[in-house]
Amino acid sequence: MTEQEFIPPSYTKTIENGKVSWESPSNIALVKYWGKKADQIPENPSISFTLNDCKTITMLKFSKKNDELFSFDVFLDGEKQNAFKPKIETFFKRIEVYLPFLKSFHFTIETKNTFPHSSGIASSASGMSALALCLMSVEKQLLPDMDEAYFNKKASFLARLGSGSACRSIEGDLVVWGKHNDIEGSSDLFGFKYPYKVHENFKNFQDTILLVDKGQKQVSSTVGHNLMYNHPFALQRFKQAHTNLGKLMPILETGDLKAFTDLVESEALTLHAMMMTSMPYFILMKPNTLEIINKIWAFGNETGLPVCFTLDAGANVHVLYPESVTEQVLEFVKNELVVYCENRQYICDKIGFGAKQL
Repeated sequence: MTEQEFIPPSYTKTIENGKVSWESPSNIALVKYWGKKADQIPENPSISFTLNDCKTITMLKFSKKNDELFSFDVFLDGEKQNAFKPKIETFFKRIEVYLPFLKSFHFTIETKNTFPHSSGIASSASGMSALALCLMSVEKQLLPDMDEAYFNKKASFLARLGSGSACRSIEGDLVVWGKHNDIEGSSDLFGFKYPYKVHENFKNFQDTILLVDKGQKQVSSTVGHNLMYNHPFALQRFKQAHTNLGKLMPILETGDLKAFTDLVESEALTLHAMMMTSMPYFILMKPNTLEIINKIWAFGNETGLPVCFTLDAGANVHVLYPESVTEQVLEFVKNELVVYCENRQYICDKIGFGAKQL
């Protein structure tokens, strides 16, 4: 598909006001996206597990108006948030050509997260995908014949223009974003459900998120991605991500948990290596991040259990493991890892199947 296919024909219905609600989850990348071109186009493909419980719930109220300006208010947990308005206005400007009704309504955006505020879990993916889905539900009222496949693709396309990784939160349980020669239907424009066989080993995978540092990130994702433009290892990294996604496909089919661990952990460390070798350089891992990683390696070697870690662009650690070893891994977390978490906090999640209309 091209961008032009997301520009709607003239609307067949009119509406005066209403409200729609969606919940949309966060996601955790296995093969990482780091570096982007103009218009939120990724430099390399990525694949992620959609989460189940860490999500944003958004209600969008809308009422007809007559002027030609963007008009909206934003509330988080019932509190008005004017600080969010510039980001949403930028988003509206990017997507107006694809949603020409945007200036016809005043919007009230009421949003909340199921995970603690400032818990170190990226809320931009869940938040922007939830907002995109609400806007798509408004458009579906204006174009009632829209089918579900197109609805999901366009929602992912729009979410990407708000936050790149948000395009991977519409569906689940495994979502690919970015053109890859071995994955039919893959696109830089939107994320879509991984279309090939996945072994039972990877069904209902668990993700325990260890909250090492709940503070605001030292470096925004936008700044971090932009540092890839002149990065000495950028081209090699983009090539590596393509290669790793190709390597992951037979791993997912055969259920090879050892190979999965090796690839996913390598990807996590490579992401942080790119940050440490950019100019300016930065280190988002904390000493406790490294303590946890070493403990996980020792636990895996001692027990032979299939447990691995991955990292986002921050200090927190996602512990990934099959449902069959949940009891042993959670015992390990409680006995040996919570001491490295801020206020001993961690979140138990698992892979989910995408956003839901409420």
